Amino acid sequence: MLYAMIAKDAPGSGQLRLDTRPAHLNHLEALGKKLVFAGALLDAQDQPEGSLVVFEAETLEEAHRMAEADPFVAAGVFGSIEIRRWRLAINTSGAEL
Repeated sequence: MLYAMIAKDAPGSGQLRLDTRPAHLNHLEALGKKLVFAGALLDAQDQPEGSLVVFEAETLEEAHRMAEADPFVAAGVFGSIEIRRWRLAINTSGAEL
C-alpha cells in the first residue's frame, strides 16, 4: 500500500532545514525500496516550504513510523505532518510502481 506524507515547514525553519538536510537525505536513502518518491514543496520563490514523500508500507502505523524517523521531524523542521493513504492513478514517469 502507498502512503503520502504531506509536511509543511515550521515558520522560520529555513536554516534548520538546510542544516538537517544531509541527515534527512540519508534517512530517505536508508528506506530503500519502501521510498517511492520524495521532494520539497516549493513556495512562489521556489524555496522549500515543506515536503511530499510517498512510502510503501503494510499499514498506516508503519508509514507513521517511517515519517517520524525522519531527522526533519526530530529537528523541528516540520510544523505539521499529514499521512494519507494514496493510490497511483496515472504514471507517465516510466518508473514501475
